[in-house]
This record gives sequence, C-alpha cells and structure tokens, in this order.
Amino acid sequence: MLHVQQATKHYAERSILRSVSFSVQAGERIALLGPSGCGKTTLLNCIGGIDRLDSGHVRLLDKDIAFLDGEALSALRRRHIGTVFQFFHLLPTMTAFENIELPLQLLNVDKSERSARVNALLQRTGIAHRADALPEQLSGGEMQRVAIARALVHKPSLILADEPTGNLDSTTGAQVLELLRCVSEEEGAAMVMVTHSEEAAKICNRTLRMLDGELV
Repeated sequence: MLHVQQATKHYAERSILRSVSFSVQAGERIALLGPSGCGKTTLLNCIGGIDRLDSGHVRLLDKDIAFLDGEALSALRRRHIGTVFQFFHLLPTMTAFENIELPLQLLNVDKSERSARVNALLQRTGIAHRADALPEQLSGGEMQRVAIARALVHKPSLILADEPTGNLDSTTGAQVLELLRCVSEEEGAAMVMVTHSEEAAKICNRTLRMLDGELV
C-alpha cells in the first residue's frame, strides 16, 4: 500500500528526516512514536504530499508522489488519503455536517449517498446532535471528532492521523481509537498514526520509533 524509501528532508541547515524507510500493507496500522521535534509530523506531511521530500521516495498504490504534478497529487489525496490534522483545519463557515461532507462533494458523490455516509459517521463519533453547529460552537473534543469523521467519510485507502486523541478525554479518546481500528479493519485501510501515547499505539499492528529524524 505504502512504501517510504530513504526519505530525507531539511529545513534551512537543519536535518529533519534522515533516510527514513518503511512499508505498510493494506489494512495494517502503524504507530509512529518519538519525542517532540523528532520529525514525526514532517514525515506524515511528506507521505500525504503536503510537504515534498528533498530526496527519497514515497510510493502510494504504486504511484511515486514525487513525480505527480499538483493536479494529479490533489486527485490522489482526495480519493485515497484521509488526514486527521493535529489542529483540525475545519472550515469555519461550514457546519459540522458540511465539513464532513466536503470530501464527498469534491468526489461528486450523489447527494443521498453523501447524507447517508455523513449521518452514519456523526452517529459513530457521538456528535449527531452537533451536526448543525459551526466549529466555533464546538468543544475541542467535538472538533476533533468532526475532523476524524471528515478523514474517514470517503473511505480512504490510507489514513494519516496526527495525534488523533490529543484533544480528547480518556473515555472519548478510547472511543475514537476504537473507531479508527474498526474502520481500518472494515475497509482494509492502512493507517499511519503519530502519537505520544503508548495506549493509542496498542490499536496498531506495529510501532516505529523515531529519534532525531531517524527510525531507531
């Protein structure tokens, strides 16, 4: 599903990623652990095509994203990648329902199918009663659950999750982790999850640890 080969990234003179290599199979869940500043989020952003590597390769579904132009990369991300950002990135003028629905609109999914999928995820994440609320009216935990539902609604091949339980209490966090695990198994989606939590890592099949830009 995903092959990362000799991924290297610098910012100015600072080395952020140093020849990172690993592979993920369809349906496999990987936890990426390590101290703050070790390169975990940068690696996730390079896998998702938000950042470009200085050297090395990221192959998703046998496509090397380094060789895709902007339009092709956007199409790959829209259809095959679901990203849970650490700071949500919800659109402030859209309701919770509309934020979750947006990926399906971009894929021209039929309106009735969009509604069915969004409502199902609102129920599964426990925020159906907040469907019409704007982001500014939601708590941090509610915004996180909207962000997770948005990342899952188009049934991606690869889920990229950056601290998906970082803004949740322990009970809600456990529910969200169970949702990610279930969706991964039901849909055969691969997942790479950045986390500081050993508890969160337990839903994954493997744990990779990073230190100073390297897998250790």
